[in-house]
Amino acid sequence: MTSDIRRLPTGFGRLWTAQTISSLGDGVTHAALPLLALTLTRDPMALAVVTAAGTLPWLLFGVLGGALVDRWDRRRTMWVADTARAVLLGIPAAAAMVDVLSIPLLAAVAFLLGLGGLFFDTAATAYLPDLLRRDPALLERANSRLRGAQTAMSGFAGPPAGSALLALGRAVPLLTDAVSFMLSALLVRTLPAMPRPMPEVHESLLRQARAGASYVFRDRVLLGLALRPAVGNVAFLAVETVLALFAHDRLGIDTYGFGLLLTAEATGGLLGAGIASYLGRRLGTGTALTCTAAVEGLAILGLAAAPNPYVAGLALAVCGAGMGATMVLGPSLRQAIVPARLMGRVASTSRMLAMCAAPTGAFLGGWLATTYDIRTPLYAAAGLLLAMTAVTASMTSNRRVEAALRAAAPAGGPDHPAGKDPAQVSAPDTL
Repeated sequence: MTSDIRRLPTGFGRLWTAQTISSLGDGVTHAALPLLALTLTRDPMALAVVTAAGTLPWLLFGVLGGALVDRWDRRRTMWVADTARAVLLGIPAAAAMVDVLSIPLLAAVAFLLGLGGLFFDTAATAYLPDLLRRDPALLERANSRLRGAQTAMSGFAGPPAGSALLALGRAVPLLTDAVSFMLSALLVRTLPAMPRPMPEVHESLLRQARAGASYVFRDRVLLGLALRPAVGNVAFLAVETVLALFAHDRLGIDTYGFGLLLTAEATGGLLGAGIASYLGRRLGTGTALTCTAAVEGLAILGLAAAPNPYVAGLALAVCGAGMGATMVLGPSLRQAIVPARLMGRVASTSRMLAMCAAPTGAFLGGWLATTYDIRTPLYAAAGLLLAMTAVTASMTSNRRVEAALRAAAPAGGPDHPAGKDPAQVSAPDTL
């Protein structure tokens, strides 16, 4: 992608502020919800139900949700989803105040919050390229700022704030997140309106959802972009499942030290998000994506062989940097090349693949650690990441990426919305 000196529009600042506030609230709830569950039960399976409930909407309704977003006004979808989540959080807050909170209620709230997140995230992903006129350089800059803010708020500020607020009362963190959603909704309502995608007549919702998924699997670049987080989630969840045990048994790290270890990874993620645009300009987006994926695999290999906590922290920081850069470059490229009418479905299909892969990784990590050794899941994850890098390198090469950008750019140049009409053109196969 080429550099661009044009400034991001004013509307992006409001979108960034809204998502930053919402991410802070998400971080608060992310820490507070399992701790709330822990005040009700010590049953590991009950706690797992609350945790898993938030991911179920992506597994059950991911592609259908994307199809609905492609039918609806994206800005309205975002503020309605945020408003609904704000109201929803009032229910467990009230239940906590009158001491009738329960595990089934927390699981239901987690599920509905996840459903709201599905619609908001998909709509935001589809809205951003319209706001930025599908300009590749602006999309990279915008996603870098959004990713950096999300990491800082949900990874650094939110969780400790959630734990601290919980000490003030069980309803306090929930009400705090509700306020963050309401503020986000108010800001989103001030965003500029964008033209709604033209409806695809005589097509059922299921058929439209299937068309979006098919578009991903038939396009080599999009498939390569989707495989990275999907395979990556298998690898990273395999590591995450045993990381606390690995840190304690092999590295002698206590609870406080484990928190610092995770902070090192988040710090690397911030750095990676910040330098993603630079890497894309210097190496080309395709080569940069290949390099960051290889860095992730090598970093996990270094973590597996780490002789002490300092090397382990460095390895996780490097891995975090690779992940941060990948999560800016990949979505930016997808937003630049996917037609507006398919953006919601393509984004939700990619996210659903990643979410479906996560439980596989968790099971794999536990099984390998039980059957072999605590380091085995880390070595397996590293091998999986490096194999994925080799497989997808040609799918998202600089040549393919530039060809996809040229195909998406209309004759009017980057100042006009890009994309072919999927009603007239089938999904491209760039083989």
